Order: sequence, then C-alpha cells, then structure tokens
Amino acid sequence: MKTTGERIKWARERLGMTQDQLAEKIRVKIPTISGYENNYRQPDNQKLPLIASVLNVSADFLLGLTDEPTPSQNKGVGNAVNHIESALTDDPELLTFFAELKEREDLQLLFKQVRPLPPDGIKKIIRIIKAIEDEEAQED
Repeated sequence: MKTTGERIKWARERLGMTQDQLAEKIRVKIPTISGYENNYRQPDNQKLPLIASVLNVSADFLLGLTDEPTPSQNKGVGNAVNHIESALTDDPELLTFFAELKEREDLQLLFKQVRPLPPDGIKKIIRIIKAIEDEEAQED
C-alpha cells in the first residue's frame, strides 16, 4: 500500500504541479512538501484537507483509507468548480470572472466534463473564455 507521502506526490504530479507550486498554495516551505513526500513529516489535521483540496483528491485517499482518489459523489460539478477555483487563486481577475462564469447554466455540462488539468492549463482556458466574452461584449 502506498504511503501518504507517495499519494501526495502522485496527486501533485498528476496535476503537473511542482513542489514549489504546492508549497505556495498551502503556505508552507518547499522542504515541508519534500518531507511529506518522503515520509519524514506528516501533514497535520489543518494541512491535510487543504492539500487534498488543492490536489483534487480526498483526504481519505491521501491517508490510504481508499484507493479511489476522488469519491464518486465528488466527481460532479462541485469538484470541478473547486479545482478550477483552486487553480485561479493567485489571479484575482480570472477568479472574479470565473465566479460570474460558473453561474451560467449553459456551462454546467462543461464543468462535469472537466478532467484534471494543471493550474496553468486551467488559467489558459479561462483566459480564452474571458477574451471571447470581452470581444462579444464590445460587439454589442
């Protein structure tokens, strides 16, 4: 069975995220992430849910209580929205735009179809959607 550290590393790499990026998102230093991944340290009860959220997996998966990274009840729109919002936290303009975008009924199917993308990929997609929306607004 994989350790918590191995699971954190797997989930981070699945998203194309570096240790530095994960450290920044959960507000720790890079050696802390390295310690988690090499099983020298264990995330505390406050960091574990944050790590799980940022990596788009369940805390149960990180703890080895399940081998399913994301429980089926979380695979819908809510989980995709959380994943996208997590990727946009360092860009307030895109985060504000996405807050408006996620309320549109015509995009709900899109959110259900989102596959795990690295944060940079998500930002590119949201920027493209924003550019299209801005262009359409100028035409009106």
